[in-house]
Amino acid sequence: MNVIVVPDYEQMSLHAAETVAAEIRARTRTVLGLPTGNTPKGMYRELVRMHQAGELDFSGVVTFNIDEYWGLSPEHPMSFAYYMRTHLVERVNIPAGQANWPVASGDQAAACRDYEERITAAGGLDLVVLGIGGNGHIGFNEPGTSFDTRTHVVRLAEETRLANCRGYGFRDLDDVPEFAISMGIATIMGARKVLLLASGREKAAAVAGAVQGPVTEELPASILQRHPDVTLIVDEQAAFALSPREA
Repeated sequence: MNVIVVPDYEQMSLHAAETVAAEIRARTRTVLGLPTGNTPKGMYRELVRMHQAGELDFSGVVTFNIDEYWGLSPEHPMSFAYYMRTHLVERVNIPAGQANWPVASGDQAAACRDYEERITAAGGLDLVVLGIGGNGHIGFNEPGTSFDTRTHVVRLAEETRLANCRGYGFRDLDDVPEFAISMGIATIMGARKVLLLASGREKAAAVAGAVQGPVTEELPASILQRHPDVTLIVDEQAAFALSPREA
């Protein structure tokens, strides 16, 4: 793991955007796995700025959302498809049909199979960008998820639903879906590169466990220790619990 500690959220966002931009510039076609939530918002703002300044061309970019709430349509304002359109896709020149998100309704097995097939048809993921939950989840792969899991439907942990209720604009906990469809851990590990972002003291324990703890399904992010090309960009608060040799 390459661990980069920066002073604050703004620097984390800028470093993350530069990392993604370098990947886009390195090839004519780039397949990205992209997260939602509060952590990557600054990264998306900078990527949009780069594009609008004529510094970055997205015409060869194919995107796949990491996850989606089960039961929400892509038009629902709390869906991750809506988030990705409003924060990135509709503000840059990603061609129609090159932005992907999982089907989050109907037959669950078929929806999971369809998403895996679309990723395979695109040639696999060049870079996956991840956040990390306070309990160590990546995507919506909660503690206890098998490392062999591909795209699947998962029941969200209560602490995940509470965190999302507080942080993402839901009126109350009853409005937060109980299930989500998520890239599995094996899907994420199949990416050629992984970039993990973390900001804030509330993520410090999970970051330390992911970097320095044992590799265990009880802390899903710990599997990244076994990936051949992983970079973590964390601010000083999120790096608080790392030992000096890592921080």
